[in-house]
Amino acid sequence: MFWTIPTLMTWTRIVAIPLLVGVFYAPLEPATRNLIATAMFVVFAATDWLDGFLARKLNQTSSFGAFLDPVADKFLVCAALLVLVDLQRADVFVALIIIGREIAISALREWMAQIGASKSVAVHMIGKVKTTVQMLAIPFLLYDGQLFGVIDTGVWGRWLIWASAVLTVWSMVYYLRKALPEIRARVKK
Repeated sequence: MFWTIPTLMTWTRIVAIPLLVGVFYAPLEPATRNLIATAMFVVFAATDWLDGFLARKLNQTSSFGAFLDPVADKFLVCAALLVLVDLQRADVFVALIIIGREIAISALREWMAQIGASKSVAVHMIGKVKTTVQMLAIPFLLYDGQLFGVIDTGVWGRWLIWASAVLTVWSMVYYLRKALPEIRARVKK
């Protein structure tokens, strides 16, 4: 099911990433760039939930869609983090933690799938909480201003992105511990 509505939405997230990055090179006022990038990120992040909902509702789930969806999410988060590091709104250490974890856990899941043990590293609530905190932190950091004249999104975004980094490490440790029995069994062979 390569051309289903949910899969097309996922492809749209991937194709839109250069647009999100490109906003910061457009000849616009900084506040306008921030607002456009924030709105784009929020819309793209919302399609993550929507494409999964539609896939189930329309009975259009597929193994390809299940593969592509988290890849699109990782591309979106990594691109946004790199922009934020470049703009000096996120610490490079945070970006390395988050991106490094995504690479490590993706590789772990691929290997576990190859050995028939993918259930041991299935998505867990800690991973979902980590993703939620990331998806809150990034738009706050992209906006980087006063929201409703009261909320300093830069401050809140920095707190949330560090909380996300802590949750990132916690979720990585969780997945590695779940995979450890399989890893030990394979190393002994």
